[in-house]
Amino acid sequence: MTAPTLVGISCRNAQRAAGDGDHIGGDAGVMTTKFPQLDPELAAAVSMIPDMDFSDLASARRTLETLVAPQLAELSLKGVRRQQLSVPGIGGDPDVDIRLFTPETAEGPLPVLLWIHGGGFATGMASDSDPYCVEAVRQLGIAVASVDYRLSPETPFPGPLDDCYAALTHVHNHAAELGVDPSRIAIGGQSAGGGLAAGTVLRARDEGVVPVAFQLLDIPELDDRLTSASMTAFVDTPVWHRGNAILSWKYYLGETYTGPDDQNVSIYAAPSRATDLSGVPPTYICTMELDPLRDEGIDYALKLLRAGVSVELHSFPGTFHGSAMVATAEVSKRATAEAFGALRRGLRLGSQAS
Repeated sequence: MTAPTLVGISCRNAQRAAGDGDHIGGDAGVMTTKFPQLDPELAAAVSMIPDMDFSDLASARRTLETLVAPQLAELSLKGVRRQQLSVPGIGGDPDVDIRLFTPETAEGPLPVLLWIHGGGFATGMASDSDPYCVEAVRQLGIAVASVDYRLSPETPFPGPLDDCYAALTHVHNHAAELGVDPSRIAIGGQSAGGGLAAGTVLRARDEGVVPVAFQLLDIPELDDRLTSASMTAFVDTPVWHRGNAILSWKYYLGETYTGPDDQNVSIYAAPSRATDLSGVPPTYICTMELDPLRDEGIDYALKLLRAGVSVELHSFPGTFHGSAMVATAEVSKRATAEAFGALRRGLRLGSQAS
């Protein structure tokens, strides 16, 4: 599941998204009793966050669209230029849309972040991440290329991954006309977008055409096998839980997928299945304490470290998957600041934005 990032969710917008009578994320008292480690600021807001039920995908898509729409309507692009690009897909695939954000006063080739939105591989669109992209441009003075990949189950793997890789190769091959630095390309994503980012990085490593300088994996969805302790335990956590994860992977891996024991699952689809992570660029990974995806993110960081990759790992206490929606919470502010700091270091930026 994706989280509308850097923009607070109002009670009115959350209630509109959930709809009359729909299940909401949970009563604050009940949630703190069930999860006593839940951050108090997040606990106060959790009842305002609509539930995303992946068993009714059409409803989940509508809920997310309704939740995000008011934020996008209020978004200011002051100081930021946004362009809509359409680039060739791989083979006979449809063109891939990219939303390119740059500083209005940019000079010289800019470092660029290829950003991949979340949504459980099955919901969301690139525009959902516009607030994040705009803030990244303002804070860091970089370019951000946000990929509008095709969603599953209508387009299962490898379609979404192919779209992300097509966007990456286009940004690299057309760096001069886009005004970006081909030697300073980072790939990042949130949730399922983090899984797509990790898979795109592995493919870039293996094909050896595009050098990736850095990867940022925010609460990444990496492992279809669903055997970690957090994935087993967290069956009723806010926003994302084991039931949604099971459906998410079924949608993404398609009708031929036979389950966690399927030996034909590509490492580009489920990066946690990779046995060789050498040659991967320096990495920042963040996880949330009460997130079923927590342990696969931590395990992936440890595998990268054992492969000789430089890794910064942070697990934020008292948080849940998508808790960044509560942007006013101190822990959310800290997570955002640390991710931007990691990007600053990974892309070798100065102390100030351009």
